[in-house]
Amino acid sequence: MLGILLPLRVVFIEISLLNRFGILLLFIFLCTANLLSAQSATITGIILDEGNRPLSNVAIASESGGTISDKTGYYLLEVQADTEITIIFSHLGHERVELRGLVLTTNQVFAFNPVMKTSVIQIDSVEVSATGEKSVSGITNLSADLATKIPGANAGIENVLKLLPGVFSNNELSTQYGVRGGNYDENLVYVNEIEVYRPFLIRAGQQEGFSFVNSDMVEKVSFSPGGFQAKYGDKLSSVLDITYKTPVRFALQAEASLLGASTTLETISRNKDFSSVTGLRYRNNSLLVNSQQTKSNFNPVFVDLQSYLTYRFSSRIHLHFLGNLGLNEYSNQPLTRQTNFGTIANPQALQIFYLGQEKNTYATALGALKADYFVNEHLRLNFITSLYHTTEEEYSDVIAQYELGEIDTNLGSNNLGEVTSSRGIGAQYNRSRNDLDALIHTLSHKGEYRKNSSVLTWGLRYTYEDVRDQIRESEFIDSAGFFIRPPRDEFINNQPEEPFAAPLVAYQNINARNTTQTQRLSSYVQLSKRISLGKHQFSYNLGVRAQHWNLKGEGFSQNSQFILSPRIQFAFKPAWEKDIVFRLSSGLYQQPPFYRELRDFEGVIRPEVKAQKAYHLLLGNEYSFQLWNRPFSLHSEVYYKTLWDINTYTLDDVRLRYVANNNATAYVYGLDLRLYGAFVPGTESWISLGYLTTKENSENRGYISRPTDQRLKAAILFQDYVPNIPNLKMYLNLVYSTGVPGGSPSYSDPYVFQNRLRDYKRADLGISHIFVDENQSFPEGHWLHHCKELQLGFEIFNLFNNQNAITNTWVRDVDSKNEFAVPNFMTSRILNIKLRVRF
Repeated sequence: MLGILLPLRVVFIEISLLNRFGILLLFIFLCTANLLSAQSATITGIILDEGNRPLSNVAIASESGGTISDKTGYYLLEVQADTEITIIFSHLGHERVELRGLVLTTNQVFAFNPVMKTSVIQIDSVEVSATGEKSVSGITNLSADLATKIPGANAGIENVLKLLPGVFSNNELSTQYGVRGGNYDENLVYVNEIEVYRPFLIRAGQQEGFSFVNSDMVEKVSFSPGGFQAKYGDKLSSVLDITYKTPVRFALQAEASLLGASTTLETISRNKDFSSVTGLRYRNNSLLVNSQQTKSNFNPVFVDLQSYLTYRFSSRIHLHFLGNLGLNEYSNQPLTRQTNFGTIANPQALQIFYLGQEKNTYATALGALKADYFVNEHLRLNFITSLYHTTEEEYSDVIAQYELGEIDTNLGSNNLGEVTSSRGIGAQYNRSRNDLDALIHTLSHKGEYRKNSSVLTWGLRYTYEDVRDQIRESEFIDSAGFFIRPPRDEFINNQPEEPFAAPLVAYQNINARNTTQTQRLSSYVQLSKRISLGKHQFSYNLGVRAQHWNLKGEGFSQNSQFILSPRIQFAFKPAWEKDIVFRLSSGLYQQPPFYRELRDFEGVIRPEVKAQKAYHLLLGNEYSFQLWNRPFSLHSEVYYKTLWDINTYTLDDVRLRYVANNNATAYVYGLDLRLYGAFVPGTESWISLGYLTTKENSENRGYISRPTDQRLKAAILFQDYVPNIPNLKMYLNLVYSTGVPGGSPSYSDPYVFQNRLRDYKRADLGISHIFVDENQSFPEGHWLHHCKELQLGFEIFNLFNNQNAITNTWVRDVDSKNEFAVPNFMTSRILNIKLRVRF
């Protein structure tokens, strides 16, 4: 795999000859690599003595410099990045503390809070890999800085996750993702230990706007694609654990592009008791949506305000507040669409003319308080309360008049590409009036007790969910003058033998009003321990989760259920010359139904729906090594999941529609590989490769592919720069994945329709010039003297202009009575300009 990048540069030479100037630039920057001056990272924290009192005038030293702690015990030290370092803490009357074998990535902020003792020499050795601390639990630690650099139509943390093996996404307009055969509802997301949610009704990626996570506020990103510990929660697939910054200095940052703008403010008080980080974001997806084949009048407004505040009453008691206000107003008036499809021998086209519009509003608010109490050097307690509220409206009236026909393929014709003869005409009227109001309140307590090499962790959480939903959707279809009724027994037409007098009804119609209240009580306890077996290191984590929930509401009987989920993780680091860790994870993962999983295709609540269950078995290893005198790591993992009591669903764009039953079993198995490190000095890049198979068996009819059965995925994240102009940088992400099942027409048997979408291929390129950073500043008096960072660049999304399909539109042929699967293509090639400044 190490040789992949070398021929890659030659490949880009050939591509550049075909794609002119834009691809030529890509080749130039891919083919240049040289040494940069060393980049920096930051280590910060608060130093305490045995009585948990702040310790001032502690000397902190590294190979590249040193500092001392202030009267509050606070310190801040800049160190060299991408190099193994040792940090020594020393103070008169106290034994020194050594932090050994630490490798930090560029611009990473590493928090370390030592307790200095007077009697025992204390050494804290951190086992490291190419990107910092090596986790026994199998958690992948990602650089938060990558999320702000790597180009993408919807840039951010999720954009980086999509470059990992086993993470499924074929929609660049969406921040949602599936992991190892799971769907979008099977992932946990935490921000500073506070669980966050996303809107319920969004059905298309272009309606989303933002992820909850503000990348400019992030300090640390941890991600687990399966086999995670009991403390993380009850979902089937993955955990994304985000830590927002605790500012160490005042900073103001702003960013603007053709897609929107954002600003982030970091503050800290003079006595360092109070700090805050606040982000304001605005986004407009018009640039992306207007590149699609459907022409429309598009007027979206996506605004998001977040703030994370910290107040330190003392060295023992810290109070935090996380607040978020999000407004998503989506207004779209589609006009026309033409999609050419078929084969070279039989090319066809779908032309659509629209009337009407859709107006959707998603307003969300989250407020959370978190109190940390450091009882002593061994015991830490915290208490969290949060309130999440969302009000969502989907109103649309859209009439689509379509024509299905053959197209002119004569290269000399003036009508090349236009429809020459019709095979079918018709109309479709879609109407929706959906309203949802959801309130989620949580109270939780977590504790952690550390003693020597053992860690005992526990937690208790109460959640109240109140959802009020009114869904009214209808679809009318008229094909060649004949009104299409649902394919049900009462609408069978036996003319002329029998008169047909059935009423005109919508082809699809949902009309339901639901009110549900769910109370959940969950808890967990887990024990982690590290053991030395001679020179070998062995670690384990044993944990168990329990949850009891009670569901009640209007129109159905109250229902209660209980689940118990044991989990275990092992890690073994042999005393070899090679730095390698082996991991084994196993356990039971159960996902109690949330509101959307309780609602069936007709909009009716099914209170008897049980928790979906999965057994995870994972075996992996992480091998860290030096290559070209730079740190690298190869991470590999093989996994198997067996699932039962599965609630089957359909996937349309990003909208999940559950059958609301537990009548299926399923399985997933696969292999993930990722090689990451400094392919170019001072940068972080990786190559990932994943293979998976996931199938389900519904009502014992046999196994068929699940909607997320993405067999093969390859991704490259690559950073480079021009050797003679090191401030001219390039960021490239490449993704290839095989097609997933394309769904089936309404009322059709999914066992009959097993066609797949075309393979997903995408490349995004970003090139920027850094005018100011930590290595290049301006003297006092210069207008850029107070500027800490200034960069200007451009991005090319979908560099090779690949046509990727997200779903199919099913269109009837009046002659053959067949339905054609017409692909709904995603965005084409787009140029974006981007400016970033930090003070």
